Amino acid sequence: MSDKYASPPAGLPGQSQLLTDRAVFAEAYAVIPKGTMRDIVTSALPFWEQTRAWVLARPLSGFAETFSQYIMEVAPGGGSDRPDTDPRAQAVLFVTDGVAEVTIAGTSHRMEEGGYAYIPAGTAWSLRNPGTEALRFHWVRKAYVAVEGIAAPEPFVTSDQAVTPTPMPGTEGRWATTRFVDPADLRHDMHVNIVTFEPGAVIPFLETHVMEHGLFVLEGKAVYRLNTDWVEVEAGDFMWLRAFCPQACYAGGQGRFRYLLYKDVNRHMPLG
Repeated sequence: MSDKYASPPAGLPGQSQLLTDRAVFAEAYAVIPKGTMRDIVTSALPFWEQTRAWVLARPLSGFAETFSQYIMEVAPGGGSDRPDTDPRAQAVLFVTDGVAEVTIAGTSHRMEEGGYAYIPAGTAWSLRNPGTEALRFHWVRKAYVAVEGIAAPEPFVTSDQAVTPTPMPGTEGRWATTRFVDPADLRHDMHVNIVTFEPGAVIPFLETHVMEHGLFVLEGKAVYRLNTDWVEVEAGDFMWLRAFCPQACYAGGQGRFRYLLYKDVNRHMPLG
């Protein structure tokens, strides 16, 4: 498996392992540690062959409201020619291990570790694993909110390696965001970025905002403030933060702390 992008451990723990773990499901946030992502909690999806998924988030009362997020594991030769049955669903794919052959609106792309694709709602696409090892990728889905007078976004494929991180002001690069979409592009109603902290870097205040978050830790470890609690997180963990959940963090460890971040953006608040 990749040493830059964490993947589920799968398998099963030994019978001698203690049950104590860091899993938390609270009103304002949830922490799903990597140790919970085992063989017996996977899901099968329609029209996917030789594939299993760990569902990290789904629209649910008291949980995620705006998005779903899966970790997909596709065996060699597996994949789908009809990956999504919901025409409202836009998608971001982020490859953490292996090779994907993705065809979007008739154009084929080879995506390797760090590969990133945006697929607009209603766009025909397919995916196959042409390699000899398992393919693993994140799949973030959101129902697109169209706005009259604003065109829908176009598909694109890029990679973590191809995008230069943008330093946060006043941090000398210790806190930076890899932005795959221009924040000023109002065609997009969600952003899926990568946030990077150098060792010792911090979010120096309790962020409290309307955006819902899904955070998957790709690398490193940190202590995160979620609402009134401090929790330790490491590579392979997932966090969900509801809108307005106070949040901050300290990056720990000797290496970088990085996570894949979802948030809903650029739309009026629904009244109803």
